[in-house]
Amino acid sequence: MERKEEKSSLNSPLILRNREENKAEIITEQVKKQLWLSGPLITVNLLQFCIQLISVMFVGHLGELSLSGASMATSFATVTGFSLLMGMASALDTLCGKSYGARQYHMLGIHMQRGMFIVLLVSIPLAFVLSSTCRILLVVGKYPEISAEAGVYARYMIPCLFGYGLLQCHVRFLQTQNIVSPMMVSSAMTVSLHFLVCWVLVFKAGLENKGATIATSISCWINLTLLVLYVKYSGKCERTWTGFSMEALHDILNFISLAIPSAIMV
Repeated sequence: MERKEEKSSLNSPLILRNREENKAEIITEQVKKQLWLSGPLITVNLLQFCIQLISVMFVGHLGELSLSGASMATSFATVTGFSLLMGMASALDTLCGKSYGARQYHMLGIHMQRGMFIVLLVSIPLAFVLSSTCRILLVVGKYPEISAEAGVYARYMIPCLFGYGLLQCHVRFLQTQNIVSPMMVSSAMTVSLHFLVCWVLVFKAGLENKGATIATSISCWINLTLLVLYVKYSGKCERTWTGFSMEALHDILNFISLAIPSAIMV
């Protein structure tokens, strides 16, 4: 009996040490996976934000009034439009993640289609809000000159509003599948082209502040087009994207029940 207890006491520290080493290896492996996913996603969000920033920087060379109007319009559109669409698209994080974990891969494409349909519908009233930017800013007491500049800038931002909602749906669709590198590449390509598009439209074409916001819309749709082509032709999405389906028009209320709280939170 004493020999058994002695043997057990001799083995116990070794077993505990092995368990601790295994835990450390598991934690290290998980941290690596998190960084591998979060790094590109951070880059994607940063690059997408840079598109708006670059446009405002180009407008800054046109004078203080143009810069004030562009900054006001960008802030107003972000709060009343882009953040709302991003929040609604966040419902796909839950729905696509649940389907992917259950290996119902075809449902990811259905959820994305449903999300695209809803954000397009929501974008219509938001477009009317952006078109009324000047009047809204005047009501809350902003200077008439700045309000007029912001109104012009916001109106030309409406095409970007529709593209942005669709873009966010594709980002969530790919993110759920851990496909992050293509999003980073497409965002980097878009930002690189955005410098050129801004320079041509603002200075060469003489569109000034209108050119900057048109360039923002063009760049948003370029980014969206690149991701659409990737989803359609990449082998990594063959199980999750099986084409358009009428099934996407079903169970819309369930999506909205997740989308609205997510939008309010953002």
